[in-house]
Amino acid sequence: MLLDLEAGMAAKLGIHNIVQLCFFFSLLLVPLVSGGRATTATTGGGSGGGGSSQKLNVQNHLKNLNKPPVKSIKSPDGDIIDCVHMSHQPAFDHPDLKNHKIQAINNRFMKPQNFHPEGKILADSKVSSSSSPVAQLWHQNGRCPDGTIPVRRTKKEDILRASSIQRFGKKKQKSFPQPSAKPLPDILTQSGHQHAIVYVEGDKYYGAKATINVWDPRIQQPNEFSLSQMWILGGSFGQDLNSIEAGWQVSPDLYGDNNTRLFTYWTSDAYQATGCYNLLCSGFIQINSDIALGASIYPLSNYGSSQYDISILVWKDPKEGNWWMQFGNNHVLGYWPASLFSYLSDSASMIEWGGEVVNSESDGQHTSTQMGSGHFPDEGFGKASYFKNIQVVDGENKLRAPKDLGIYTEQDSCYNVKTGNADDWGNYFYYGGPGRNPNCP
Repeated sequence: MLLDLEAGMAAKLGIHNIVQLCFFFSLLLVPLVSGGRATTATTGGGSGGGGSSQKLNVQNHLKNLNKPPVKSIKSPDGDIIDCVHMSHQPAFDHPDLKNHKIQAINNRFMKPQNFHPEGKILADSKVSSSSSPVAQLWHQNGRCPDGTIPVRRTKKEDILRASSIQRFGKKKQKSFPQPSAKPLPDILTQSGHQHAIVYVEGDKYYGAKATINVWDPRIQQPNEFSLSQMWILGGSFGQDLNSIEAGWQVSPDLYGDNNTRLFTYWTSDAYQATGCYNLLCSGFIQINSDIALGASIYPLSNYGSSQYDISILVWKDPKEGNWWMQFGNNHVLGYWPASLFSYLSDSASMIEWGGEVVNSESDGQHTSTQMGSGHFPDEGFGKASYFKNIQVVDGENKLRAPKDLGIYTEQDSCYNVKTGNADDWGNYFYYGGPGRNPNCP
């Protein structure tokens, strides 16, 4: 749910001591191609001659992704939102979910205190369109009927921007330094990613929540992105990393524009073969007819003016073991079945909140791609981007404040983090920056 916030709400920041942390966490990548350009997609990766077999492969993939709709809605930003019957969604193409029974939203036998960490009944979390404010741009032109889910239609051009059909909608596989090691000195040139995050580790976690300020950061190159999200992580941060991720992102390669969009991601093998963004593969089961994953968020914050944010909660159902996601205060979107994961079938070992950008250094200099609002944390409310009321879900399925928050940035002269605590904001932090500047050449 989008909230218009008063500028006077901001509290002065108290800066936590920055601790050194090994660079352990997942590197979010949109499918990349050299220079951000690809003229065709092939079944083996890389560009080809656009032959009939390649075109057929693209058409078949589009058919698999774009299920027959009950209704279609054209968004003002050019997206087509297809209202697909809930039982026909992409999730059920997964071999382990062929006979999966949707965990129905009207199962009154579920005890609220054993299911939702805020004590809500899941059936009451499905809100009619008349009781929820506009949270996505496509809502201006219509809504999907009950029993359907909104799916952003994939275009041929979306697939052709990827390095291959198989890698479309997936992150690029990278190696990860071990958690016990210090960050490698050449990690920036190896990964091309930079972060400004806070994190907790050392316990078992069963979910996380945050309210995230939404902006439209400028992207320098089409093969770069900027995002703000939560990571729910389990595993050794090697080849078996499990991750559930949710937030907002600007990614020209993935979406073909610079719009700020709601997104999710999951993987159970460190981005090797499993998982994808949004509904671009089988896995996440959506039950909500109001919110489309991958669709534009509206309205957005303005520098020195109105501020808007979104709340995201991800938690593990103690009874069935599925990982649920809620958007705003009332939209329970759906769940990742427990069977998708190994480590996360039990619990998470680390939670992270913050921003990430790709720094391709295409001109030999640091990218000018912005993180958050594109301004440093020192500027405070109305100017710098924030996360507030960050919480974790504990073993008793209760939301609580995280203990012993750590901070991590690679180059604080490019992007930075400052934490604080206030009565109305709980644990919060400002983060982000402009990228290239006199102190970050």
